[in-house]
Amino acid sequence: MRAAAALGLAVGVLVAGCGSGSKADSEATPPAGSLESLWRTPGEDVAIVPGAVDFATGRVRLPFLIVDGRGRVVSRPRARIWLARGLKQKPFYETTARFEHIAAEGGHAAGAHGSHASGIFVTHLNLPRPGTYWLLAEPEGGRKIQAVGTLVVNERSHAPAVGEKAPPSRTPTIASTGGDLAQLTTQEPPDRALLRHSIAASLASRVPFVVTFATPRYCTSRACGPIVDVLGALRRRYARRPLRFIHVEIYKDNDPSLGFNKWVREWRLPSEPFTFLVGADGSIKERFEGPASARELTAAIEQHLLAAPG
Repeated sequence: MRAAAALGLAVGVLVAGCGSGSKADSEATPPAGSLESLWRTPGEDVAIVPGAVDFATGRVRLPFLIVDGRGRVVSRPRARIWLARGLKQKPFYETTARFEHIAAEGGHAAGAHGSHASGIFVTHLNLPRPGTYWLLAEPEGGRKIQAVGTLVVNERSHAPAVGEKAPPSRTPTIASTGGDLAQLTTQEPPDRALLRHSIAASLASRVPFVVTFATPRYCTSRACGPIVDVLGALRRRYARRPLRFIHVEIYKDNDPSLGFNKWVREWRLPSEPFTFLVGADGSIKERFEGPASARELTAAIEQHLLAAPG
């Protein structure tokens, strides 16, 4: 089975060998200074809920949720992050995660998308070697809660990486479907402007573009967020700039029972949503697996697609 198929386009729990039980469940005293010793300090013990699965060596963007024992999403401005090669090993790296608001300004509220969270923590890591890493996250302020999980890093990503040429997919458009919007999107109401251009035509025209692969109606993860609403908000913001915004659904005939469509296979996507920034030269300038905020995408667009050359 291909790796992308095995991952099933659903974000699973990023935890191996630990659950949400009490820290007192283990009688053994953890090694001093180890990640486990930090995890077992007073506070609620939960598991990280990831928003991405496709990690390769080098720069890693990890979006994740922290959900307490009552099912409530923890939303605080920042969280402390520790990284180790094992639960009983000492952390070799410490950084922070920022809470990113993923609801579109002026768009649908997160509640309109079922149980989606309104925001998500995002941290950036530099991991030069493949392997399994253990991560501990502790939101700052408020009642103490700690989340632990594992992060599997491979030599290469499944989906196209930054620097690769974008696959010239002939994705469907309003014109190619005769105006049948139900074939094109599950977004309600549809943003027609996101459905006017195909990836192939945009590449042929040498126009920079942002493309999001997502299914607003059938998103399987609480962390997906209204990413297509965010895409639409950015399209309106950059309406006067030479830049296209494209939304592509992930299921054949927009029916999950029929499996993934050809565009997902062409782009080798192991999860959804997935957003790519593609330059006029046809190469991928940046990519965001999982939810992404308007702030993150705006910064990337300004840097990679609209910055003056040189």
